[in-house]
Amino acid sequence: MLDQQREVYKEEARELLSELEDSLLELEESPEDSELVAKVFRAMHTIKGSGAMFGFDDIAAFTHEVETVFDLVRNGEISVTKKLISLSLEARDHIRSLLEGNDIDLTKGAALVKSFQALVPSKTPAVEETPRTLPAENLSANSEAAATYRIRLHLVENIIFTGTRPDALLRELSELGACKVVAHTHEVPLLADINPENCYTHWDIVLTSTRGVNSIKDVFIFVEDDAELKIDLIDDGLSSDDELDYKRIGEILLDRGDISKEELEAILSQNKPIGQKLIDAKKVPQEKIDAALNEQEMVRAARQQRQAQDSASSVRVPAERLDLLVNMVGELVTVQARLSQAAASRDDSDLMAIAEEVERLTGELRDNSLNMRMLPIGTTFSKFKRLVRDLSGELGKKIELKTVGAETEIDKTVIEKLNDPLVHLIRNSLDHGIEMPEVRRQAGKPETGTVLLSAAHSGDSVEITIEDDGKGLDREAILAKGIEKGLISADAHLSDDEVFNLIFAAGFSTAKVVTGVSGRGVGMDVVKRAIEALRGSIAIDSRAGKGSVITIRIPLTLAIIESLLVSIDGDAYALPLSIIEECVELTAMDITNAHGRNLINVRGQIVPYISLREEFGIFDAPPTIQQVVITHHNHIRVGFVVDQVIGQHQSVIKTLGRMCKDVQCVSGATILGDGNVALILDSNQLAKKAEQMAE
Repeated sequence: MLDQQREVYKEEARELLSELEDSLLELEESPEDSELVAKVFRAMHTIKGSGAMFGFDDIAAFTHEVETVFDLVRNGEISVTKKLISLSLEARDHIRSLLEGNDIDLTKGAALVKSFQALVPSKTPAVEETPRTLPAENLSANSEAAATYRIRLHLVENIIFTGTRPDALLRELSELGACKVVAHTHEVPLLADINPENCYTHWDIVLTSTRGVNSIKDVFIFVEDDAELKIDLIDDGLSSDDELDYKRIGEILLDRGDISKEELEAILSQNKPIGQKLIDAKKVPQEKIDAALNEQEMVRAARQQRQAQDSASSVRVPAERLDLLVNMVGELVTVQARLSQAAASRDDSDLMAIAEEVERLTGELRDNSLNMRMLPIGTTFSKFKRLVRDLSGELGKKIELKTVGAETEIDKTVIEKLNDPLVHLIRNSLDHGIEMPEVRRQAGKPETGTVLLSAAHSGDSVEITIEDDGKGLDREAILAKGIEKGLISADAHLSDDEVFNLIFAAGFSTAKVVTGVSGRGVGMDVVKRAIEALRGSIAIDSRAGKGSVITIRIPLTLAIIESLLVSIDGDAYALPLSIIEECVELTAMDITNAHGRNLINVRGQIVPYISLREEFGIFDAPPTIQQVVITHHNHIRVGFVVDQVIGQHQSVIKTLGRMCKDVQCVSGATILGDGNVALILDSNQLAKKAEQMAE
């Protein structure tokens, strides 16, 4: 049970650390934003408190130092500076390493603790050193507005199951100042009825502290939805020394709501002392129990209803289960296709009706299961704010990252594999694209460069663009480097797109100096391979002095795709439907008019094509009229010649085995309705061959 709770804590802590990084970066831009300060403090407080509950004492101890500083920021005693933000970001990274248990640098952690302690004003430790058990009468008369609070805490019975330790809450509360605690145990059942895992006790606490009511509320930040908590200020600490008298016992009980005014007056009319009267009449315990139970029942019912609604709308599910579900849905799609084909071949109207209903339900199940794996791409975008901040400082440049379309959703598997290519591209934009501040100023540009990262849906794909307002690509330098490396001939006449695509060659770099950021020619070729492995494409557009735009187009999901089935020599193949523009006929006359070149005239536009028969080594005579499937690849139209176009097909992608890992021009396979296997063609590799043949 504890191991499971520790894993839940680690998962929630990762989310909090991600939010913390975003909040710190926003706070650097808006240092006066009190909401952001509070958000950072709450994140630190939650990480610390939950860490202590689940045995992550090292995290709790370290985070306490950071939390102390941000508590002072929240109270206006310390201002937000760039140094504080930098230290906090380093602290965030250290907490992450403590959480994961990898690459823990204890020396760095100790240095960070000293740095944060150095930010704390000298007067603050004096408050923290106040003994937690100090009696109220021993408080110094010079204490700064040591206010006294009445706190009534009633936790739900099953609070232990959430990982909360009541003793830890009381211990943390006592650290705020002098406090006295009274535990009420009258709700504890008989031994035969007791559940040792339930909490039957509630508490009345009197606390004298200089820290303020917000610090008290922060102690209970983890249990505010599972507790009846009431905090009342009973002395503001500003009364004069001669005002020593306080309310009588009866007045205090009446003020607390433990007894009614009528009952108090009835008891006072008797001749016995007030304390004995209350005990003999048994009014206070019974009334207190009834009121507490009624209030607890109403609050618990309302909160249980809210919790049930929250559970119904949001359930945390391990990613492995979602992957298994999608795989099973993929198998169901295949079986459904076989059922539809069998129903069509038997000419049975009843079976056909069932097949159509199964097809409808399978389609809805497929869409919903795939949507469950969809995540907003903003979860990846937010990571790059830290990258831009750190790298711009390292390069001595002023750079601002803007994001658009962070809510665009994409399959989590695609997001995970997209992270590294985007890091390479953004680093290149910062290093090669954005100029130094003085250079930008001389060119009439703002000193602060801008990198725009945007995403938008485009059919069944997502289009991601990285745009900067830097100096753009140096066409002549790229061309010269391409000739030097033997990638092109010296007399070649290339378009801008063809020149810019040279930077994707392995080992290509125009940097004159190798730095820690770039210059070794490793990166852009890796980026292109990674994008193509996702069945995507990448294109570059650049204008000298204006900047560059890199456009990436990738499918929404890698599990199931809409495809076009084609036939070659009786075998079926599949092409992604998203890249297909149209299908046209290829006759013997068209081949003759091309004079031996693989080109076809489509309404006045010359389109290069590749014969898949020739590519796959099929030398039987082709049909008299073949079909050319026209696709778009990096803004270029490329055709694939097939025997016949079969039609649209929903393809569940199956990876090829290890023995087929080096097979060219094939990216996977799918199972057809009749049980046969169709290979999924790699359009990127095929398009490259078509372009080379057209040169």
